[in-house]
Amino acid sequence: MLDKKSSEFLEELLITPSPTGYESGGQKLWMDYLSEFTDKVEADAYGSAVAKLTTSSDVMTVMLEAHADEIGMVVQHISDEGFIYLNKLGGSDSTIARAKRVFIHGKEGRVTGVVGNTAIHLQDKKNGGGKQPEWKDIFVDIGAESKEEALEMVQIGDPVTYTDEVEYLNDEIITARALDNRIGGFAIAQVMKRLASVRKDLKVNVIALNSVQEEVGGFGARMMSYRHMPDAAIVTDVTHATDSPGIDSREHGLVKLGKGPTVQHGGANHPAVVAHIESAAEANKIDIQHEATSVRTGTDTDSIFYQRTGIPSALVSVPIRYMHSPVETASLNDLEKMIELMTESVLAMAPDQTFTTL
Repeated sequence: MLDKKSSEFLEELLITPSPTGYESGGQKLWMDYLSEFTDKVEADAYGSAVAKLTTSSDVMTVMLEAHADEIGMVVQHISDEGFIYLNKLGGSDSTIARAKRVFIHGKEGRVTGVVGNTAIHLQDKKNGGGKQPEWKDIFVDIGAESKEEALEMVQIGDPVTYTDEVEYLNDEIITARALDNRIGGFAIAQVMKRLASVRKDLKVNVIALNSVQEEVGGFGARMMSYRHMPDAAIVTDVTHATDSPGIDSREHGLVKLGKGPTVQHGGANHPAVVAHIESAAEANKIDIQHEATSVRTGTDTDSIFYQRTGIPSALVSVPIRYMHSPVETASLNDLEKMIELMTESVLAMAPDQTFTTL
């Protein structure tokens, strides 16, 4: 399991708000952490961050990628009565928005609010009461009595997150608001830390990329992949654990919490990179699960693999339950195995490693 310092970094990363398009807080934390043991840390204009371990200019370069942003909301409108109306950032679910506590992250500091929920006694069932609301119907009460008073605390365009923080259901199971995909940013940071500790065994150059704006189109990964053009990429994200009630594994596949990270097949996943990862798993007795994709992975892999002349890429993921909710749930055992899998996959790469299908 994770040591105390690593656990503290994970928890701090999880509670640092980084809604898509507003990722700077989490990115600064991530860069500060990696600057302690990597050769160079830098960011681009939109805030995607990279950390590098350089072996030689004559060897291949592999990129490890995660995305830094989380879903959230944004202040869309302020009524004359001082109520805050929201829109979504990324794939936020309006079904679960009502009756939640939220933080509005304004320029003057954090403002606490509650998402209004009309009491069941007063709901108009004939006009949509009790049904899934549209985002235009979601509003936040910050205690203001007028638009002018509200504008002293928040403004249009301020990002909003739920207040839920980190909890442990037991020694292995963690639940938090932003496991998707802060857990991936944590994982690639730990891989870099482990690789730095065995530099003498590292035969290739390594770039860790923590990308912005995945939740709205994978834009950060697209920019940075084009800029750095690595010879191969291992992307990490979360995936759906399908072992909770109400999910049909015939439609969505069977992925279990606590049974290891998943390796995805098909689509953007290059068969030779996938085979290399599977070989590393077998050699090091790391339990893995398998997923298939028909068209898109739904991750930054889709933004990376086709850049310029192509970047052989593969996706490995941590299973989580209840994705895109304030109670995303994951196994620390799966997280540890994914860190080990990525570390060993990199250490198994040769200086002149190439990945081809022919």
